[in-house]
Amino acid sequence: MDKTVLETFIGLEIHIQLITKTKLFCNCKNSFGDPPNTNICPCCMGYPGMLPALNKEAVKKACLLCLAMNCKLNEKTFFERKNYFYPDLPNNYQVTQFSYPFGISGYVDTALAGGSIKRIRIHEARLEEDAGKMVHDKNGSLCDFNRVGTPLLEVVTEPDFKTGEEVEAFLLNFRRIIRYLDVSDGNMEEGSMRCDANVSINYIGKGLGKRVEVKNLNSSRNVKLAIQYEEQRQAKLLKANETIVQETRLWDDDKKRTESMRSKENANDYRYIPDTDLPPFTITPEFVSELKSLLVELPL
Repeated sequence: MDKTVLETFIGLEIHIQLITKTKLFCNCKNSFGDPPNTNICPCCMGYPGMLPALNKEAVKKACLLCLAMNCKLNEKTFFERKNYFYPDLPNNYQVTQFSYPFGISGYVDTALAGGSIKRIRIHEARLEEDAGKMVHDKNGSLCDFNRVGTPLLEVVTEPDFKTGEEVEAFLLNFRRIIRYLDVSDGNMEEGSMRCDANVSINYIGKGLGKRVEVKNLNSSRNVKLAIQYEEQRQAKLLKANETIVQETRLWDDDKKRTESMRSKENANDYRYIPDTDLPPFTITPEFVSELKSLLVELPL
């Protein structure tokens, strides 16, 4: 890619499974590697009439990481239902935060190769429940619901990265932060830290281009490789005067390339509505003081 003509904009969506004994809204065990469909109950399986109860430890760890990322904590927030249908989502909606996430407008400083420090702005961090895990083979598809309801913090950065190398350095630093704070083990190979990359390129001075989201990235190295591939693919399209489609693509680790998955949805497609079973949550000054007492010296 000709860096003198084109520039790259990269933002990340990082999902972190929080370390808690139980799930976000029920008493099922939050554990990796157990036999399929053994850590489930009528609540996390979406049976009619079951009421969720918020896990305080998950809230504490989510807000602790928000403070470590220099985020502003929303004083009042509430949970919403993100409506979509997929076999690994028993309720046909995901409980998440959309309008008022726990953390907004933060930043994380990262050391790059050569010793320079780059500041990455954090757009928001929202607490939500994880979905189940689909397992596909030649005979069909199976679903393990053990992961349903696992507390998940989604951290969304601004498009401040310029190269795959910067992203790789950031992810390694970010994983050290969450491990120092003991909010997550950050094991990408087990799915407890997952990363999607939003990549767009455009001619210098023209601003953001069409955003392409890349999924199925299970290591910091694969994130770097997928970004490098997307840069080259999109640059060829621009130079040939062809259209870059706003879409979601999957990284194929065997072929070392991205492949189209689906057109990119907009937020209004999900029909977010307040969750009527969960009351609004207020972050008090006493709660913030408790969190600040738990902060440790971070790696940088």
